[in-house]
Amino acid sequence: MNKTVRIFSAIAIAAFSATATKSFAQQSSTDNADAHATVVTPISIVKSTDMDFGNVAVGGSGGTVVLTAGAVASRSTTGNATLPATTGTVGAASFDVSGQAGYVYSIALPSSITITDGSSHNMTISSILSSPSAVSGGTLDGSGHQTIYVGGTMTLSGTQTAGTYNTVSPFDITVVYN
Repeated sequence: MNKTVRIFSAIAIAAFSATATKSFAQQSSTDNADAHATVVTPISIVKSTDMDFGNVAVGGSGGTVVLTAGAVASRSTTGNATLPATTGTVGAASFDVSGQAGYVYSIALPSSITITDGSSHNMTISSILSSPSAVSGGTLDGSGHQTIYVGGTMTLSGTQTAGTYNTVSPFDITVVYN
């Protein structure tokens, strides 16, 4: 009987140990991952040419001159603004954008630009527009470049003083990757 008690005790201890081990076992699993990043070419913009409405004349109740946004800008008028035969220099502002090839970007334009003759006579350029348009944005070509052209509508009063008008400070065009 003594031998039976010992065997029974050994079996009980073994069973209890197995049960105890199982009840205190921790369930866990581990895996791993890598981290990655790609640094792209920063977007940049550099002015190539300034916006120039050329020679204009006005009388009566004033008018506007519209300068298109394109590599070859054209002008049109409303009201009593006219375009003399001697056109002067005419051109949309142009900006070279560069960055990561094929990337899409947005364009922010000023709402208006004020030009002055330096003697308190001003004109406002509004309805600023660009090509590509600020609404659709631009896409850099396969070499990471694109040109933005900027035009607008210049308003002249009927008594606009003759002279050369320039911005007091340059206007900003901002580009940002989408």
